[in-house]
Amino acid sequence: MANPLANWHTDHVNFARLLDLLEEQLAAFHRAESPDYELMGDILYYLRVYSDRFHHPPEDVAYARLVIRDPAIRLIVNRLLQEHRVIATAGEELVNRLNEASGDALVPRAALEAATATYLVYYRHHLSTEEREVMPRAVQVLTEEDWAAVAAAVPVSPDPLFGDIVLERFVALRRKIAS
Repeated sequence: MANPLANWHTDHVNFARLLDLLEEQLAAFHRAESPDYELMGDILYYLRVYSDRFHHPPEDVAYARLVIRDPAIRLIVNRLLQEHRVIATAGEELVNRLNEASGDALVPRAALEAATATYLVYYRHHLSTEEREVMPRAVQVLTEEDWAAVAAAVPVSPDPLFGDIVLERFVALRRKIAS
């Protein structure tokens, strides 16, 4: 059986790399240069779609089982579940601002910068909380049965960006990550 916690951590490392690339594009925008809107869009697409389909479902199972085994962590887990929704909303707002900007609409610089910064701050804080507070506790209290349920939450599927076979949509993004 694959180690769900190791997969969870690997996803976090990969997500952080993508957030760094997104921040680089924000910095270009801030310097009055033209960011790569297509690259930004691909990053957001991956973070939103991959997370929702493959990353969050096992997390949700782990969270539920963790609260059963350690009720004291309920507040943190509830906040993380709320952050999933906040990050989704912030991501939607950022996608809307990017679509406007890449479509040659006049988008106030502050609106795009604020949407990107908001997304980055929430996402990074979320990853940090999971790594610092939830994952160590999960290692301590979750049983083999719990981890089997977490692993079974989503069928195994190759990662379309970081896996061995890269989806055509992500080829340019993969090259950027490698450079």
